[in-house]
Amino acid sequence: MKFTKVAYIGMIVVAMALPVFALALGTPSPNIPGNPFTLVEIENIIKTIANFLIIVSVIIAVIMIIWGGILYMWARGDDERVKTARKTIFNGIIGAAVVLAVGVILQTIAGLVTRTFFG
Repeated sequence: MKFTKVAYIGMIVVAMALPVFALALGTPSPNIPGNPFTLVEIENIIKTIANFLIIVSVIIAVIMIIWGGILYMWARGDDERVKTARKTIFNGIIGAAVVLAVGVILQTIAGLVTRTFFG
């Protein structure tokens, strides 16, 4: 009980002293060198990252589909292995569809942010 009161008082003292420590560093300079980001630059960054991730994800999905096909050939009629192979192929197709849908959503958001989507 006594420790919690001391802890609460200590937190209050630290919280009240933080602005003093922040002002001890001096006032920040309003003249920051460099140019600010524009919406077009932000759109280009989003598109670059999205395109990279989409390409990598689609490649992984295609590899999964191919791996499912290989598993299907190796199954040789074994029902459990055929079931696993079909599931792998199905998951690869679903993964590719989700990735492409996310790509469309990201492209739409980038167009809306830069106000180039409608015109």
